[in-house]
Amino acid sequence: MGLISNFVALLPVLLLLVSNCKAQSSGVVIDITKFGAKPNADVTAALASAWKEACASTTPSKVLIPKGSYGLSQSNLKGPCKSAIELQIEGTLQAPADPKGDGLLLLEYVDQLTVSGTGVLDGQGKAGWEKNDCHLKKECTKLPMNLKLNFVTNSIVKDITSLDSKNYHINLLGCKNLTFDHVTITAPGNSPNTDGIHVSSSEQINILNTNIATGDDCISVGDTNKQVVISDVTCGPGHGISIGSLGKYSKEKEVVGVTVKKCKLTDTTNGVRIKTWPDSAVAFPASDMHFEDIEMVNVSNPVIIDQEYCPWNQCNRKVPSKIKISNVSFKNIRGTSATSVAVKIVCSQSNPCEGVEVADIDLTYSGSEGPIKSQCANVKPVISGKQNPPICGEPAPAGGPSSD
Repeated sequence: MGLISNFVALLPVLLLLVSNCKAQSSGVVIDITKFGAKPNADVTAALASAWKEACASTTPSKVLIPKGSYGLSQSNLKGPCKSAIELQIEGTLQAPADPKGDGLLLLEYVDQLTVSGTGVLDGQGKAGWEKNDCHLKKECTKLPMNLKLNFVTNSIVKDITSLDSKNYHINLLGCKNLTFDHVTITAPGNSPNTDGIHVSSSEQINILNTNIATGDDCISVGDTNKQVVISDVTCGPGHGISIGSLGKYSKEKEVVGVTVKKCKLTDTTNGVRIKTWPDSAVAFPASDMHFEDIEMVNVSNPVIIDQEYCPWNQCNRKVPSKIKISNVSFKNIRGTSATSVAVKIVCSQSNPCEGVEVADIDLTYSGSEGPIKSQCANVKPVISGKQNPPICGEPAPAGGPSSD
């Protein structure tokens, strides 16, 4: 009986030890409600406090935003943290209607970060879209983004939704070894400058199994990037999947190694595209770019290299682009074009494209603009497999309209 009574007396202690072991193995979970967060109220301060505590943990930690709708002003969550950290978003974080600041959620200088959950970043974009003036001037008003990731490494963003951002939905700067998996991005087709994911000055970026519907490029790979993989992405509405635009600013550097594969684009204004500005502010190479196994459904410009990209006539079209494009392939691209010019490869007059391969293109057009066709300038592609339309069947007209 003595042994039994001693065991019963020790039972709470043993259970506590087991509980502590489980807590350590699963990491520290810090709910923002611990710091007074309540639904339908601003939780900026509570989120900052929860992040500070989690970031200081020497064991893996998690900040939890539970289900519910919360207001959030610009929230800047910084590292470095002492261990791996997760931000699990299950609720909706709603931006202020007033279009001020850099973004709704900013994460900087974090290694081993996970952003997860079934929650939503709601940018309340309608209040900002009417203030967009990028069509009027080259240096346009900077509107807030939904999610900015600056200098984030060895990390993953999965399952979350970005809704109605005022500007780019997700922006990457200086990131390395960062994966997006099963992310959803949603905004109306007429929402200006709302690129789904914009990648800049980053390396080893993977965008996988993601659905994007927005008013600008679904994905835009900007300057100074290396080794970007885009796979199993659906896009539409939007302006397609683009490398560029390149050459607008003087501090830009080369782009090397972009692969786009197994994607589907529906009702977009462009399909897969490389775009550079004429009268470039700087000269650099863009190389090793490959587009393969792409399905187009009613896409206006399914395959396009546009080195005369000059939206709203904000450049001197008479000065050729200084960006040198080389080692590019378009393979197994099929479906329907919404315009008669299904393939258009317009390269720089002073820096013609080199090493362009076009193979197994099977696109159809059923509109009233005449037979389906392909136009080229300043390029001699290597052509193989199916050609529908015949590749480079006619010269591209000089000074044609720029793609969106």
